[in-house]
Amino acid sequence: MDVTLGIVCNWRYMSDHLYFPQERTILKPEHRIETQHTHVPVLPPSPHQDGDCRGVASILARVGDKWSVFVIMMLGDGPKRFNEIKRMIGGISQRMLTLTLRGLERDGLVTRTVFPTIPPRVDYELTDLGRGLSKPVEALGKWAFDHRVEIESARTKFDGRND
Repeated sequence: MDVTLGIVCNWRYMSDHLYFPQERTILKPEHRIETQHTHVPVLPPSPHQDGDCRGVASILARVGDKWSVFVIMMLGDGPKRFNEIKRMIGGISQRMLTLTLRGLERDGLVTRTVFPTIPPRVDYELTDLGRGLSKPVEALGKWAFDHRVEIESARTKFDGRND
C-alpha cells in the first residue's frame, strides 16, 4: 500500500471527526470542545479512489473489533460449535456471538457447516483467508499480553494527570 494513501485516508477520516465527540459520548461541562482554526498542511491529492479507504476501513472495522478478534483466536486451532465458542469467550452474549459469526462468514473468514443430526449440529471453522488472518491477530494478542503492565501504568499516569 502506498504510504501517501494511508496518510490521506487517515487525514480525511480525522478531519471529518476532529471536533465532534463519538456518538453516545457523555460530555461534562469541563470537557468543552473549543475549535480553533489552525493551518494544517494537506498532502497533495493522490490518484486513489475514496472508495478504497472506505473498503479498507470496513474490513479493519470487522477484523479489529473485540469480539471478532476473540472468535478468530478461538477458531485458530480447529472447528468449534457455537456453545463451545461462547463458553471459551467469557462475557459475550448469544446475540453478539451470532452477529459476529455472521459477519465473519459474510467476509469469507469463517465457514458454517450444518450436520443433519437431531438436534442439528453446527460447526464454525476458519477459511484459508481466516487462517491467514489468525497469525496477525495472534501476534496482536501476544503483543497486548506482553505490554499490558506498561499500558496499565501509562493509563494510571494519564488518569492521575487529568483528575
